Amino acid sequence: MSLRVWLSACLLLLTLSVAQAAEQEGYPAEYASTVAAARREGQVVIYASTDEGAARPLIDDFRALYPGIAVHYHEIDSMGIYQRFLRESREGMHGADVLWSSAMDLQMKLVNDGHALVYASPQRHALPGWAVWRNEAYGTTLEPVGFAYNKKLLAESEVPRTHADFIRLLRAQPQRLHGRVATYDLERSGLGFLVATQDARASGMLWEVGREMGRLKARQMTSTAAMLDSIAAGESLLAYNVLGSYASEKMRANPLIGVVYPSDYTLVGSRIAFIHRRAAHPNAARLWLDYLLSRRGQSLLASQSGLIALRSGIQGEHTAAALQREAAGNLRPIGIGPSLIVYLDRQKRENFLRRWQQALPPPSGEPQKR
Repeated sequence: MSLRVWLSACLLLLTLSVAQAAEQEGYPAEYASTVAAARREGQVVIYASTDEGAARPLIDDFRALYPGIAVHYHEIDSMGIYQRFLRESREGMHGADVLWSSAMDLQMKLVNDGHALVYASPQRHALPGWAVWRNEAYGTTLEPVGFAYNKKLLAESEVPRTHADFIRLLRAQPQRLHGRVATYDLERSGLGFLVATQDARASGMLWEVGREMGRLKARQMTSTAAMLDSIAAGESLLAYNVLGSYASEKMRANPLIGVVYPSDYTLVGSRIAFIHRRAAHPNAARLWLDYLLSRRGQSLLASQSGLIALRSGIQGEHTAAALQREAAGNLRPIGIGPSLIVYLDRQKRENFLRRWQQALPPPSGEPQKR
C-alpha cells in the first residue's frame, strides 16, 4: 500500500469516526464544515480556573476525537483569567479562544461588556434554562454549596441538615464550637462573596447565621480548600458554604471530612464557559465548547474529572440526579445573567460587606488576592 493510499484510508476512517460522534450528539449535517474549518485552524487556546489534572481526561479525549487540533490549556486562577483577558484585549492580543471559570460574576461581567461570541451550540437544548445566557455564556458543571464537618468530632446525629439546624447547633453548643466554625472571609475571597450574596437572595437566614458565627468567633478563610484543611486537622468542627466540587476531591483523600447539602435549599453555581468574540480559532473553540457540553464530554467529566455534570441523563456518582437525591430535590441554581454582576458595583459591595461585618467582624491581617 502506497503512503498516499494509506493516508487517504486514515483520513476516511477519521472522517467517519467524527461523523458518527456528531450524529450521536444530534449535530446538524453542516457541522462537518465547522470541523473542517477547525482542523485548518489547528488549535484552540483555553484559559481555565479548573485544575489541569481534572481537565486532563477531557483534553485527551477531545484530542482523540479531533486529532490535528492541539489544545493549549492554561490553568489560571479566576481573577487572573479576568485580568489577563482585559490586559490582552487592551493590547490588541487575541489570547484565549475560550474562557472557562468558576468566577460566575467575573465571567458574566466580560460577557455583559460584549466580549463573548454569540454561538447557538447544538447542545444548548440539553441544558437547563438557567445555565444559558443569550447563546453567549454557558454553564458546564453543577457546583453545590453545603456544610462540611469533621466526622470524628461531630456525631452523625448532630450534623445540621438545614440552615435552621445550623443556627440551632451554634446556639446549643457555644462553648464547644467557639473558634471552631469556619466560613469564607468575604472581604478577601471574591468567590466567597459571590456565594454569600446569592445566599442572602435565597434566604434571610444568612444574616442570622452570620450573627451566630460572629458570637462564636468563627474562623474566616479565603478558600474552600483552607476550610476543609481546618476540618481535617480538627481545628474546625464545622464549615459554612463550602464548594462541593472541592469537598469531593478532599473527601477522597481524607475520610475524616464529611459534607452535607442542606435539604431546605442548596445553592448551585456553575463553571461558565464562553468563546471570545475575537477568537483567533473560533471554529476550534466551537468544537471545544460543544464537546464540553456534549453527552460524551459530560459523561467523562462526571466519571473521571471529579466535577458534577450539568446535563441530565448522565449516569454515575457526580451527576445532577445524584445531587438531587443528596439535596432532597431542593436545589437553588444561581442563574447565569446580569444579576450576577450587581455586587461588582463598588457601593453595593461595600454596603453588603458593612452589614456582614456588623455580624461577623473581619479578622486582622493583610488582604489576599482572590
